[in-house]
Amino acid sequence: MITVHHLNNSRSQRVLWLLEELELPYEIQHYQRNPATNLAPPELLKVHPLGKSPVITDGDATVAETGAVVEYLVERTGGRLRPAPGTAEHRRYVYWLHFAEGSAMSPLLMTLILGRIRRSGPFFVRPIARKIADTVLASFVTPNIRRQLAFMESELATRPWFTGGEFSAADVMMSFPLEVAVVRGGLDGTAHPRLTEWLARIHARPAYQAALQRGGAYTILR
Repeated sequence: MITVHHLNNSRSQRVLWLLEELELPYEIQHYQRNPATNLAPPELLKVHPLGKSPVITDGDATVAETGAVVEYLVERTGGRLRPAPGTAEHRRYVYWLHFAEGSAMSPLLMTLILGRIRRSGPFFVRPIARKIADTVLASFVTPNIRRQLAFMESELATRPWFTGGEFSAADVMMSFPLEVAVVRGGLDGTAHPRLTEWLARIHARPAYQAALQRGGAYTILR
Protein backbone atom coordinates (compact mmCIF):
# COMPACT_ATOMS: atom_id res chain seq x y z
CA MET A 1 0.00 0.00 0.00
CA ILE A 2 1.25 3.46 -0.92
CA THR A 3 1.43 5.90 1.97
CA VAL A 4 1.53 9.62 1.24
CA HIS A 5 3.24 11.58 4.00
CA HIS A 6 1.09 14.62 3.46
CA LEU A 7 2.06 18.03 4.83
CA ASN A 8 -0.72 20.60 4.97
CA ASN A 9 -0.52 23.52 2.53
CA SER A 10 2.19 21.90 0.47
CA ARG A 11 3.14 20.45 -2.89
CA SER A 12 2.07 16.99 -1.72
CA GLN A 13 -1.51 17.89 -2.70
CA ARG A 14 -0.45 17.14 -6.27
CA VAL A 15 0.54 13.61 -5.27
CA LEU A 16 -2.90 12.93 -3.83
CA TRP A 17 -4.47 14.28 -7.01
CA LEU A 18 -2.28 12.12 -9.25
CA LEU A 19 -3.09 9.02 -7.21
CA GLU A 20 -6.78 9.76 -7.67
CA GLU A 21 -6.30 10.23 -11.42
CA LEU A 22 -4.37 6.94 -11.65
CA GLU A 23 -6.93 5.18 -9.42
CA LEU A 24 -4.19 3.75 -7.22
CA PRO A 25 -5.12 2.81 -3.64
CA TYR A 26 -3.30 4.82 -1.00
CA GLU A 27 -3.42 5.96 2.58
CA ILE A 28 -2.49 9.32 4.07
CA GLN A 29 -0.27 10.11 7.02
CA HIS A 30 -1.03 13.71 7.94
CA TYR A 31 1.57 16.21 9.18
CA GLN A 32 0.97 19.81 10.24
CA ARG A 33 3.25 22.79 9.73
CA ASN A 34 4.53 24.67 12.76
CA PRO A 35 2.06 27.57 13.03
CA ALA A 36 4.79 30.02 14.04
CA THR A 37 7.43 29.12 11.46
CA ASN A 38 5.41 27.33 8.75
CA LEU A 39 8.12 24.65 8.74
CA ALA A 40 7.44 20.93 8.52
CA PRO A 41 7.39 19.05 11.84
CA PRO A 42 10.42 16.98 12.92
CA GLU A 43 8.38 13.77 12.56
CA LEU A 44 8.98 13.90 8.81
CA LEU A 45 12.69 13.37 9.46
CA LYS A 46 11.80 9.80 10.39
CA VAL A 47 10.52 9.25 6.86
CA HIS A 48 13.28 10.99 4.88
CA PRO A 49 16.56 12.64 6.01
CA LEU A 50 15.50 16.05 4.64
CA GLY A 51 12.25 16.04 6.57
CA LYS A 52 10.24 17.52 3.72
CA SER A 53 7.06 16.71 1.86
CA PRO A 54 6.00 15.30 -0.54
CA VAL A 55 7.39 11.89 0.20
CA ILE A 56 5.75 8.51 -0.26
CA THR A 57 6.52 5.04 1.02
CA ASP A 58 5.55 1.98 -0.95
CA GLY A 59 6.72 -1.24 0.66
CA ASP A 60 10.48 -0.92 0.97
CA ALA A 61 10.64 2.11 -1.35
CA THR A 62 10.79 5.69 -0.10
CA VAL A 63 10.44 8.30 -2.83
CA ALA A 64 10.85 12.06 -2.30
CA GLU A 65 10.69 15.13 -4.58
CA THR A 66 7.43 15.75 -6.42
CA GLY A 67 8.79 15.09 -9.90
CA ALA A 68 10.40 11.83 -8.82
CA VAL A 69 7.19 10.77 -7.07
CA VAL A 70 5.16 11.56 -10.19
CA GLU A 71 7.51 9.53 -12.39
CA TYR A 72 7.46 6.64 -9.93
CA LEU A 73 3.66 6.53 -9.80
CA VAL A 74 3.23 6.85 -13.56
CA GLU A 75 5.75 4.06 -14.11
CA ARG A 76 3.97 1.94 -11.51
CA THR A 77 0.83 2.03 -13.68
CA GLY A 78 2.69 1.15 -16.87
CA GLY A 79 2.81 4.70 -18.21
CA ARG A 80 -0.72 5.98 -17.70
CA LEU A 81 -1.06 9.78 -18.10
CA ARG A 82 2.23 9.83 -20.03
CA PRO A 83 2.41 10.32 -23.81
CA ALA A 84 4.02 7.62 -25.90
CA PRO A 85 7.84 7.84 -26.03
CA GLY A 86 9.30 9.24 -29.23
CA THR A 87 6.40 11.62 -29.85
CA ALA A 88 6.31 15.41 -29.76
CA GLU A 89 3.82 15.10 -26.91
CA HIS A 90 6.30 13.06 -24.90
CA ARG A 91 9.04 15.64 -25.44
CA ARG A 92 6.71 18.34 -24.18
CA TYR A 93 5.72 16.08 -21.29
CA VAL A 94 9.34 15.74 -20.13
CA TYR A 95 9.89 19.49 -20.54
CA TRP A 96 6.87 20.58 -18.49
CA LEU A 97 7.43 17.88 -15.88
CA HIS A 98 10.81 19.48 -15.11
CA PHE A 99 9.85 23.09 -15.86
CA ALA A 100 7.30 23.09 -13.03
CA GLU A 101 9.92 22.93 -10.28
CA GLY A 102 13.09 23.75 -12.22
CA SER A 103 12.01 27.13 -13.65
CA ALA A 104 8.49 28.08 -12.65
CA MET A 105 8.82 27.74 -8.89
CA SER A 106 12.17 29.51 -8.43
CA PRO A 107 11.00 33.13 -8.81
CA LEU A 108 7.69 32.34 -7.10
CA LEU A 109 9.57 31.02 -4.09
CA MET A 110 11.61 34.22 -4.05
CA THR A 111 8.40 36.25 -3.78
CA LEU A 112 7.61 34.32 -0.59
CA ILE A 113 11.08 34.84 0.88
CA LEU A 114 11.29 38.51 -0.06
CA GLY A 115 7.79 39.11 1.26
CA ARG A 116 8.84 37.66 4.61
CA ILE A 117 11.95 39.85 4.60
CA ARG A 118 9.80 42.95 4.01
CA ARG A 119 7.74 42.15 7.10
CA SER A 120 10.46 40.90 9.46
CA GLY A 121 13.15 42.40 11.65
CA PRO A 122 13.15 45.28 14.14
CA PHE A 123 11.00 48.22 13.06
CA PHE A 124 14.00 50.49 12.55
CA VAL A 125 15.54 48.21 9.89
CA ARG A 126 12.30 47.38 8.08
CA PRO A 127 12.51 50.35 5.67
CA ILE A 128 15.95 49.15 4.55
CA ALA A 129 14.75 45.54 4.25
CA ARG A 130 11.72 46.66 2.25
CA LYS A 131 13.90 48.72 -0.08
CA ILE A 132 16.24 45.80 -0.76
CA ALA A 133 13.36 43.36 -1.24
CA ASP A 134 11.46 45.72 -3.54
CA THR A 135 14.57 46.33 -5.65
CA VAL A 136 15.18 42.60 -6.14
CA LEU A 137 11.51 42.02 -6.94
CA ALA A 138 11.33 44.85 -9.47
CA SER A 139 14.64 44.20 -11.19
CA PHE A 140 14.72 40.41 -11.31
CA VAL A 141 11.87 38.41 -9.82
CA THR A 142 8.76 40.09 -11.24
CA PRO A 143 10.13 40.36 -14.82
CA ASN A 144 10.99 36.66 -14.75
CA ILE A 145 7.53 35.69 -13.54
CA ARG A 146 5.86 37.86 -16.18
CA ARG A 147 8.02 36.35 -18.93
CA GLN A 148 7.26 32.82 -17.79
CA LEU A 149 3.51 33.43 -17.54
CA ALA A 150 3.48 34.94 -21.03
CA PHE A 151 5.36 31.90 -22.32
CA MET A 152 2.97 29.46 -20.64
CA GLU A 153 -0.03 31.42 -21.92
CA SER A 154 1.31 31.19 -25.47
CA GLU A 155 1.93 27.46 -25.13
CA LEU A 156 -1.77 26.87 -24.45
CA ALA A 157 -2.80 28.86 -27.52
CA THR A 158 -2.90 25.79 -29.75
CA ARG A 159 -3.66 22.96 -27.32
CA PRO A 160 -5.84 22.45 -24.23
CA TRP A 161 -3.19 20.74 -22.09
CA PHE A 162 0.53 21.36 -21.66
CA THR A 163 1.56 18.25 -23.58
CA GLY A 164 -1.07 18.41 -26.29
CA GLY A 165 -4.64 17.25 -26.73
CA GLU A 166 -4.71 14.94 -23.74
CA PHE A 167 -4.41 15.57 -20.01
CA SER A 168 -1.17 14.17 -18.55
CA ALA A 169 0.82 13.97 -15.34
CA ALA A 170 2.71 17.06 -16.52
CA ASP A 171 -0.50 19.04 -15.99
CA VAL A 172 -0.56 17.75 -12.42
CA MET A 173 3.00 19.02 -11.94
CA MET A 174 2.16 22.41 -13.43
CA SER A 175 -0.83 22.95 -11.15
CA PHE A 176 1.07 24.08 -8.07
CA PRO A 177 3.24 26.83 -9.62
CA LEU A 178 0.22 28.24 -11.43
CA GLU A 179 -1.90 28.18 -8.27
CA VAL A 180 0.94 30.00 -6.52
CA ALA A 181 1.13 32.49 -9.39
CA VAL A 182 -2.52 33.43 -8.81
CA VAL A 183 -1.75 34.29 -5.19
CA ARG A 184 1.59 36.04 -5.53
CA GLY A 185 2.67 36.04 -9.18
CA GLY A 186 0.14 38.26 -10.93
CA LEU A 187 -1.73 35.56 -12.86
CA ASP A 188 -5.20 36.86 -13.69
CA GLY A 189 -7.95 36.27 -16.20
CA THR A 190 -7.41 39.50 -18.09
CA ALA A 191 -3.75 39.01 -18.93
CA HIS A 192 -3.77 35.21 -18.91
CA PRO A 193 -7.18 33.92 -20.07
CA ARG A 194 -5.88 30.53 -21.26
CA LEU A 195 -4.03 29.79 -18.02
CA THR A 196 -7.05 30.89 -16.01
CA GLU A 197 -9.33 28.61 -18.06
CA TRP A 198 -6.83 25.73 -17.67
CA LEU A 199 -6.87 26.19 -13.88
CA ALA A 200 -10.67 26.17 -13.87
CA ARG A 201 -10.68 22.90 -15.82
CA ILE A 202 -8.22 21.12 -13.53
CA HIS A 203 -10.06 22.33 -10.43
CA ALA A 204 -13.28 20.86 -11.85
CA ARG A 205 -11.79 17.41 -12.41
CA PRO A 206 -13.40 14.79 -10.14
CA ALA A 207 -9.98 13.42 -9.14
CA TYR A 208 -8.83 16.89 -8.07
CA GLN A 209 -11.93 17.31 -5.94
CA ALA A 210 -11.52 13.82 -4.46
CA ALA A 211 -7.92 14.65 -3.46
CA LEU A 212 -9.08 17.79 -1.69
CA GLN A 213 -11.74 15.84 0.14
CA ARG A 214 -9.27 13.23 1.35
CA GLY A 215 -6.29 15.49 1.99
CA GLY A 216 -8.09 18.61 3.14
CA ALA A 217 -8.29 22.04 1.57
CA TYR A 218 -4.98 23.79 1.30
CA THR A 219 -3.87 27.41 1.26
CA ILE A 220 -0.97 28.85 -0.72
CA LEU A 221 1.53 30.38 1.71
CA ARG A 222 2.05 34.12 1.40
